[in-house]
Amino acid sequence: MTGNTIRKSIFLKADADTVWQWLTDPDKLAIWFHKPPKPLQDGEAFEMFGTTSGDRLIWGEVKQARRPHHLEYSFVVKPLGDHETRVIWTLEDVPGGTRLTLEHAGLPAGAEAFDLTLALDKGWDDHISRMRDGIHGT
Repeated sequence: MTGNTIRKSIFLKADADTVWQWLTDPDKLAIWFHKPPKPLQDGEAFEMFGTTSGDRLIWGEVKQARRPHHLEYSFVVKPLGDHETRVIWTLEDVPGGTRLTLEHAGLPAGAEAFDLTLALDKGWDDHISRMRDGIHGT
């Protein structure tokens, strides 16, 4: 996959199975990201909807779901048009919790697309922060 890639890692005071639930369960996703109508599962298409608007915001297909350490899905969002990107979550057990790594690959390259990359980068920061707060109960 070519183009820009966003990479982020955080540490969470929760086991990998708990973090996995926050990545795949519709009710947990609604807290920090966008809510799909059903859990994200291996080989299945998904759609995610705005929690307040109800609009379809993101769609794709789960390419790999190896609970609780690897989740990978195609990712299309309206500003991308039909351009498909890839989101990969890696969960690593560490003493006291889990290291969660995000890779969002295949973003459009070039100066004309850089504002979209910046918006997605900031968006992931905001979403991941809400996930951390939810998991940590803050």
